[in-house]
Amino acid sequence: MTKALSIVIILLMAVQIIKPLGLPGLRKRSDFWKLALGALALISLTVVLSHGS
Repeated sequence: MTKALSIVIILLMAVQIIKPLGLPGLRKRSDFWKLALGALALISLTVVLSHGS
């Protein structure tokens, strides 16, 4: 699951750099770091939930 999530986030970051997504908070090309921060949080959450028990 984390590999698939990583690939999707990397693709979103590439799209954001080429043509901004236009979502609130993602209107400039330089906002791609916000996607990286969100990806780190989602991957961490996925790891904690899968290995938590």
